Amino acid sequence: MSKVINIEDGRFFLKVKKGFKRWRTKFKENFGPDTTLGHISTPTLAFLAKGKGESVYYIYDLIMNIRELGAGIQFPQLSPPEKMFVIDQYLFLLDQIRFECMKRLEWLESYPAEIYPLAVLIRDFEKIAPFLQAKLPVLKKDFPGYKKYQSLSDFDKETFIRRLIPKALEKIKDYSANL
Repeated sequence: MSKVINIEDGRFFLKVKKGFKRWRTKFKENFGPDTTLGHISTPTLAFLAKGKGESVYYIYDLIMNIRELGAGIQFPQLSPPEKMFVIDQYLFLLDQIRFECMKRLEWLESYPAEIYPLAVLIRDFEKIAPFLQAKLPVLKKDFPGYKKYQSLSDFDKETFIRRLIPKALEKIKDYSANL
């Protein structure tokens, strides 16, 4: 018996497969339409969380392939509006990657995007990102400074968490040493 596949789901699957091609080669992991940040190895996350050098290219490549804008290496050839679109998505994903790193360090209880597959965060960016950006990651109650954190406004809570990013990157950087 034949299996009926929705054409849009099939197209999305092919975009995701193409988008993760370089990731599979570089990181030697399986990635697909259902891959969340929680499924990705800590060394791979640590590499992507750097936000500079080669790590930027891999995130651009994933975004651009899923959005059918070409490969990451073609970023300089994009029009200015396309570049801004990719950069907006990149910065959003970079935040989520870094929040996942902080969760693995047991600094965060959770963060809003953790339930979404990475490819869906990219495909549905315009719908999902504003909703998720309005929510804060949840700091663990046993994290030093939690009491101070609780007394802050939402704006200041976000600043508090963002100020943890450099410390988190420092703690997790050794995981990416072999990538």
